[in-house]
Amino acid sequence: MTAELDAAGAPVPPERTTEADAHAVKEATAEESARSAALSEAERAAHAAREAVATAVRTTTRGIVDTSTRRRAEYSTDASNYRVVPEMVVFPISTDDVVATLDVTRELGVPLTARGAGTSVAGNSIGPGVVIDFSRHVNRVLSVDPEARTARIEPGVVMSTLQKAAAPHGLRFGPDPSTQNRATLGGMIGNNACGPHAVAYGRTADNVVELDVVDGTGRRFTAGKGDPTFAAVPGLAKIVQDNLALIRTEFGRFGRQVSGYSVEHLLPENGSDLAKFLVGTEGTLVTILEATVALVPMPSAPTLVVLAYEDMPTAADDVPALLSLGPLAVEGLDARLVDVVRRAKGADSVPELPPGGGWMMVEVGGATPEEAYANAEAIVAASASTSTRILPAGPDATAMWQIRADGAGLAGRTPAGEQAWPGWEDSAVPPERLGAYLRDLDELMARYGVDGLPYGHFGDGCVHLRIDIPLETSGSVLRTFMTEAAQLVAKYGGSLSGEHGDGRARSELLPVMYSPEAISLFEQIKALLDPQDVLNPGVIVRPAAVDADLRRPRALPVLPTKGGFSFSHDHGDMTQAVHRCVGVGKCRADSSASGGFMCPSYQATKDEKDVTRGRARVLQDAINGTLVGGLTSPEVRDSLDLCLSCKACSADCPAGVDMAQYKAEVLHRTYQGKLRPMNHYALGWLPRWARLAGMMPRVINAVLGIRPIAKLVLSLGGMDSRREVPRFAEVPFRTWWKRGGATNGVPGLAVGQTPGHPAGHRRPQVVLWTDSFSDALAPSVPQSAVAVLDAAGYDVIVPDQQACCGLTWISTGQLDGARKRLENLLQVLGPFAVNGIPIVGLEPSCTAVLRSDLLDLFPDDPRAQAVAGATNTVAELLTRPETRPAPETGWKVPDLSDVTAVVQPHCHQHSVMGFQADEKLLRGAGATIDTLAGCCGLAGNFGMEKGHYDVSVAVAENALLPALRAAGPDDIFLADGFSCRTQADQLGGVQGKALVELLAERL
Repeated sequence: MTAELDAAGAPVPPERTTEADAHAVKEATAEESARSAALSEAERAAHAAREAVATAVRTTTRGIVDTSTRRRAEYSTDASNYRVVPEMVVFPISTDDVVATLDVTRELGVPLTARGAGTSVAGNSIGPGVVIDFSRHVNRVLSVDPEARTARIEPGVVMSTLQKAAAPHGLRFGPDPSTQNRATLGGMIGNNACGPHAVAYGRTADNVVELDVVDGTGRRFTAGKGDPTFAAVPGLAKIVQDNLALIRTEFGRFGRQVSGYSVEHLLPENGSDLAKFLVGTEGTLVTILEATVALVPMPSAPTLVVLAYEDMPTAADDVPALLSLGPLAVEGLDARLVDVVRRAKGADSVPELPPGGGWMMVEVGGATPEEAYANAEAIVAASASTSTRILPAGPDATAMWQIRADGAGLAGRTPAGEQAWPGWEDSAVPPERLGAYLRDLDELMARYGVDGLPYGHFGDGCVHLRIDIPLETSGSVLRTFMTEAAQLVAKYGGSLSGEHGDGRARSELLPVMYSPEAISLFEQIKALLDPQDVLNPGVIVRPAAVDADLRRPRALPVLPTKGGFSFSHDHGDMTQAVHRCVGVGKCRADSSASGGFMCPSYQATKDEKDVTRGRARVLQDAINGTLVGGLTSPEVRDSLDLCLSCKACSADCPAGVDMAQYKAEVLHRTYQGKLRPMNHYALGWLPRWARLAGMMPRVINAVLGIRPIAKLVLSLGGMDSRREVPRFAEVPFRTWWKRGGATNGVPGLAVGQTPGHPAGHRRPQVVLWTDSFSDALAPSVPQSAVAVLDAAGYDVIVPDQQACCGLTWISTGQLDGARKRLENLLQVLGPFAVNGIPIVGLEPSCTAVLRSDLLDLFPDDPRAQAVAGATNTVAELLTRPETRPAPETGWKVPDLSDVTAVVQPHCHQHSVMGFQADEKLLRGAGATIDTLAGCCGLAGNFGMEKGHYDVSVAVAENALLPALRAAGPDDIFLADGFSCRTQADQLGGVQGKALVELLAERL
């Protein structure tokens, strides 16, 4: 109700309101109550209908049927701009469960959408009604036939799993989208996915032999080729016969014409191939139960050529000259995309590249490495590039392909830091017209004042592009831009989609590309195979509007709270932060083989609830407030419960999602000023308890050494009683230091000074910052650091005051407490940092706070910038050119050639500082190391808490425990993280060492 205005335009004061006003207020209140009652009634009716369908499905299947609010939020979106909340999610155990679910939904007229990994960028894998997730259980490679070069698979199998099964036979599946380590074959078939190597091997459609499917009428049939009568689908042959001229002129014009239905495969001259036709129909005609796919020989010696150009259109102009040489892949890469990687992970994360505004990555093969190299030289000779580099198979080539694979996430932010969105994501034109198309597309974006980073499959004429269209308030700009872009691609004889399908993003625009007769043809085919329109409705035929069901405009800003994170990297808005997740789903992949750590909880449970993306979706839904009831809701707490706060996503997620930060912020908002769970006090205040225990450590250790008492203490503190309480040091490091432990028992001497003799010449100073864990629980680590730093020629300074980083307060969301401790830390360490004295951290999680969280909690404090810039790990200090020991000292890292070690990098070190310096130091000293990828599973307080023990152990079984069991009797376990060493001790009975302890032993 708006305020009444007086003659001057001012609000009428309350005392001047009339009886009529009061009556109006009363009526409005009554109307609001009636609306609320009606809404409640509607919600109850919807709930009853939902449960009725769920009950029907449950009675006919063995699978899991989940109607919970949290689960529906997780599956309400994919990697697109859209949000459609399903009524339930079904996890079938077998194809029989799928058929039974289809029968129920068809009988009840309930829409159904099939889903694999949920990485669809056009909104193809979301829908109302029922969503079936094939990836959880219906995910087997049924057989591989090396003679026929085929494989039988279930639709939920991840593509990289098929590649592993085919590899022993020297075979692979040809198309390989960048999401291949999480994308399912069912999704690839649904969208007609392609990937970089489609230049050599074709699209998914070109590699499908047969499909076992069920259509919208309930018919189950095997789709293959060679039957022009299409006996399995009565009526289809007549539709084809009646439209031969239309099909021959409008379809199959070039390789990446993926939009709409690919009816050219039904032509007799193309083998009347029903299976290939069904590829790319996006689940709107049939549901796939099983597929037989073709395999191809693996290239024996792939070599990568990097060609530099002034800009991306110029690179595209060069494509036709290269295709005649038979490359395996021809990929475009904007230089600004690579700059994103350099800014996020440092210059060393990108191989040396020839100078240019963009590159083409051209892969060639050969029977031998020499032949492949010669083919690479031929590519260089044929190109118009003036600066090139050839990369044989190896780390540099792998790094370039990883950057290309992460393109969708990396392109999610423009160079100016604005959020960029899919939509005009994978347009395609004939390759010979690509350069001209890109120039016109640049002009169109300039006219709209938007930006994006183009990359993609230039050899096929397909461009990936995310654009910073302003979606925060509405989709109006999206609609007009997409319409003009569709007209542009049609002008060049191209396709709205080159591999991702039309989905909700482009289906409405199909009439721009196709004639009315072609659109009618789509409708006829849909009516034949899905007359009730229950299979993925709103896609291709009778499409949803381009600007309907957009996710982002519903989400209002969430500004910083007092004491919380600033989210300065996201314009001070938590909404922008959680919307960094664009759904590419890299967090679902097991990336440990390439050194990735994300996402340990998902690798343990395989549940979307426990993956970074699923958590981000629940947070996004909580912010828009229409399904999940806000950030403090039970659904959010449930979603975040098994997050280890490992921060791996902050480094491994190409979009830069930092779920550990979001979890801390949510806990801060949830419990600020309220009574907290007991473990927040027991573990969140651990440095406080450690200082108290340091007053009488022998007594505390003796008491807690009695197992029944320890179990009681653990239980009362909100911890799992199967855990053990770490022993407190009898002499904490700071006590040892003050007693002169580092100076021959004489307090006040410089390290290395002999009593009764003056200190030697002045040496470079370093501050040894001793965190609470190292001080109270592992003093041998800082003691060893003193010895190593002294031997390396540094004057070691240990500040008089303790400086806690507040790590445990951060991980339990007690951000007010963390701020207090960090403010004190800035007072202690700030003067050293601003004077250019390096600070050495020992515990990786604490060191990471100074390099990351400190900056976000104190974004405007120059001392925070100084401390973050001055903080080093020991390995960084000893290996960086600006801080390493001077040559005149003659100091070298001790010889470690007799050392064989299992090395567990701490998650926070991997995510914030990186482990490269440690690895360089160890290998340079001759050590043989097995560097593990993935979290140890304890993750600070996580593995100690009640309800987390089993997941903690499961995470440890991913890498740590198998490696310890496989280690030789003389191998050592090396881990700087106290929690990593604790996990190895408690679960594997293995005592670990920190790097400085190993070095100190060899001095």
